[in-house]
Amino acid sequence: MTTDPKANAKALRRQRFEGAWKVIRDELVEHLASEGMPSDAIEWFGKNLDYNVPGGKLNRGMSVVDSVEILKARELTEEEYFQAAVLGWCIELLQAYFLVSDDMMDGSITRRDQPCWYRVQSVGNIAINDSFMLEAAIYWLLKKHFRQSPCYVDLLEVFHETTYQTEMGQLIDLITAPEDHVDLSKFSLKKHRLIVVYKTAFYSFYLPVACAMYLCGVPPSYIPSTEPFSSTKPVHPYDVAKAILVPLGEYFQVQDDFLDYSAPPEVLGKIGTDIIDNKCSWVINTALSLVTPEQRKVLDENYGKKGKEEEQRVKDVFKAVGIEQKYAEYEQNAYETLTKLISEVPEGTKETELKQEVFTSFLNKIYKRTK
Repeated sequence: MTTDPKANAKALRRQRFEGAWKVIRDELVEHLASEGMPSDAIEWFGKNLDYNVPGGKLNRGMSVVDSVEILKARELTEEEYFQAAVLGWCIELLQAYFLVSDDMMDGSITRRDQPCWYRVQSVGNIAINDSFMLEAAIYWLLKKHFRQSPCYVDLLEVFHETTYQTEMGQLIDLITAPEDHVDLSKFSLKKHRLIVVYKTAFYSFYLPVACAMYLCGVPPSYIPSTEPFSSTKPVHPYDVAKAILVPLGEYFQVQDDFLDYSAPPEVLGKIGTDIIDNKCSWVINTALSLVTPEQRKVLDENYGKKGKEEEQRVKDVFKAVGIEQKYAEYEQNAYETLTKLISEVPEGTKETELKQEVFTSFLNKIYKRTK
């Protein structure tokens, strides 16, 4: 433990959440054994779970627990905590499924400071099936723990829908910016937004809150409205959540793109690679909207190349067009827009009603972050 109370509290939260994973992990492995699977298959599945699921930041999964606590406005019972944690770990399983398959598609080398799963000795293409098993585990857990719950069908639907949305975003990303073929004419801020919203925002920001809302019994049947929501007109609460969390997720990814370009490795915790990997990032797309013909030629000739000199030429163009200032303007505008949207959410008092803190807790975590 440190002398920082906030850091200690965060560490304890993570420790408790990881404690729930040990129970969930054992349930999944025991289920394979109950199906009569041979010992080597059971052992393999256990290694798949251990290697790919619990090692990340766990922000998505813990956000489910945080949101349930905010909606209920009290300390959760052990049973309530475990139910929220199961949904959180279902999202972490979804994340693991995406990463295992994404790393194979991208030919990535490392993930979370260790070799990508498909690069582990004797794994190889078996990782394809392993990714399917990570996804399938979600639906087994939902059936085991929520089959008798009124929110069961809603949970099934939101996981299926979000998975499909994420795969749509991945498709656009893969065909727009393959690492081995650079064509900046395919890039645009509009396409970047589509990739970000579908590939990241839905599953990283909307899904955790939607799970918490369903678990707390927030009804999906408020008066629907096609007009912008305001504090004077009741609207569908899940639409309200989506209207805030999707642009918040977009803002988060734009931050990620900018930090990949601008943050020192010792602060970011890794070396930024978006330029050499031909990523369709906010930075390159914003630069493309600002460059002169001469600067565009430099980008066409150097973006996506593996050499340090080529990367530096790209960075020099970014600096010349004022990317830092453009990002500062974007961030301030995004923050003000999101703050206004959040302020218009009717402040509920029951656990079945939305609360502004659900959204401000997300915004406060990412505003002006440096890594």
